[in-house]
Amino acid sequence: MATARTLKEVEAELAQAKEALANVKGTETEVYARIVGYYRSVRNWNKGKREEYGIRKMFVYEGDGNHAEPAPVVVEAAAPVAEAPKAEATLFAGNSDIVSYELFARKTCPNCPPVKEYMASAPAAGTIVDVDTEAGLARAAELGVFAAPTVIMYNALGAEVARAHNVQELEAVFNGAAVAC
Repeated sequence: MATARTLKEVEAELAQAKEALANVKGTETEVYARIVGYYRSVRNWNKGKREEYGIRKMFVYEGDGNHAEPAPVVVEAAAPVAEAPKAEATLFAGNSDIVSYELFARKTCPNCPPVKEYMASAPAAGTIVDVDTEAGLARAAELGVFAAPTVIMYNALGAEVARAHNVQELEAVFNGAAVAC
């Protein structure tokens, strides 16, 4: 059973709570951001860099409209795929073996548009996995993809045949040259 409080008691409690809130002291949050190639605490930047940091804006590349870009497709679930090749492996793919691919890309990736454009004319069917989404990031983690763009190419059995990260590597794969990973 609750005891009844008077209006004076309630007002006193509110005044006490307001005073306690006014005197709350926390700790300063330290913010790190990239500056000239490395991450550093913003509070250690010079005055000019701190001002510049305050007016930064995040830009999202939407394309320049000069060429058609394939719409991003997020892969929800896919068939199990063979393990990724080891870093020292050499990939040969001269390549009628490649029947499908997954292109892992981001909206803000400056290297993704040329790879998307190249893969749009590739002789294999494929999907673009947007790693900015939760499902896309999970798929990338599942396959050990650490960078965008990354193209994983598969044979008819669904086994991974090759990986490439730029147009030069893709040309080498589709033209049958050896590509060192």
